[in-house]
Amino acid sequence: MTIFLFVIILINFFGVRGYGEAEFVFSIIKVLAVIGFIILGIIIDCGGVPGDPRGYMGAHYWYDPGAFNNGFKGLCSVFVTAAFSFSGTELVGLAAAETENPRLTLPTAVKQVFWRICLFYMVSLTIVGVLVPYNDPNLLNGSGSSDANASPFVIAVRNAGISVVPSIMNVVILIAVLSVGNSSIYGASRTLAAMADRGQAPKILGYIDRAGRPLVSIIVSSALGFLCYIVAAGPDTTTQAFNWMIAISGLASIFTWGSICLCHIRFRRAWKLAGRTVDELAYKSQATVYGSWLGLFMNFLILVAQFWTGFAPIGYEDMSASERVQNFFEVYLAVPIVIVMYLAFKLIKKTRVWRAKDIDITSGRREMNLAEILAEERAVQATWPWWKKLYKLFC
Repeated sequence: MTIFLFVIILINFFGVRGYGEAEFVFSIIKVLAVIGFIILGIIIDCGGVPGDPRGYMGAHYWYDPGAFNNGFKGLCSVFVTAAFSFSGTELVGLAAAETENPRLTLPTAVKQVFWRICLFYMVSLTIVGVLVPYNDPNLLNGSGSSDANASPFVIAVRNAGISVVPSIMNVVILIAVLSVGNSSIYGASRTLAAMADRGQAPKILGYIDRAGRPLVSIIVSSALGFLCYIVAAGPDTTTQAFNWMIAISGLASIFTWGSICLCHIRFRRAWKLAGRTVDELAYKSQATVYGSWLGLFMNFLILVAQFWTGFAPIGYEDMSASERVQNFFEVYLAVPIVIVMYLAFKLIKKTRVWRAKDIDITSGRREMNLAEILAEERAVQATWPWWKKLYKLFC
């Protein structure tokens, strides 16, 4: 734990270059591992592993014991975990400020998010779903281990009787943990620095050194990592502390993505009222502003569904009143915290909600003759063959 913590802190003290190089290495390892697992998972599912008594499985576990355990409420109850897993892709926006030419690099990075989600989430979890039943005793909520060995990826390979690969998957999981910690300190420090610059946090957090690093924010974000030593208090205290930290941060990604969608909607409205056209933008969302409306609506639905599963969780009939109250705050505590923080800031700072026509859409933009640059680039793009235009549309 100490080694991991200090490696993560050290990487972030190297600035955006250190973060980028580390994530490049971590990502290669994760991509190769996921692709390897998908191939191996297909082989296992088709009965291609000698000595596996289950033989060909196909979609057997989707029918026995079945998919969608506990029905629609069971599906809604995992929204927070799923949202927590999806969070991090928005860091591409934070990296824009420290990118030499975000106008060219960011569109490619943003488009690749779609393919990463398809590969890392949709395909790999479909493979997991056909290899591991929800009632497997080795899963986290079963009677088995509560560490990395409870990972369904590890269980899927171990159940096939393969002895070496589970250890490899555990190594990949540990590398993924390094990647998450690395990204978390990077994202938290840049967010704190941006908040300080806007007067929403202590000014000292906005200090930027000559290397372009928000040094004080990195130190503060790194210091919170020392909470990991709470594991020394014993398994019961550790589990309780982890549950409450998840309660505070679990819905954070829902608010983050909801606010991103809302900001895009408001920006496009302000841009239009200022007499600007989308052709003046260096990058246009493929889903346009309607995609942001859909995203905002879906995030709102998730909050509603989470309230429902928090207020009346699965098996609430057998729970005491205190257990139901504790369960509710464990899954919904982030909502009152965010609302209180927002309203407190509005009251203390006496800020107002800006009308779209009064929104500042020019401050912070890099000074360059963007119109001419975009015109030249689009003239070159017009000469591309159809296959290249199609490729660049998605990649």
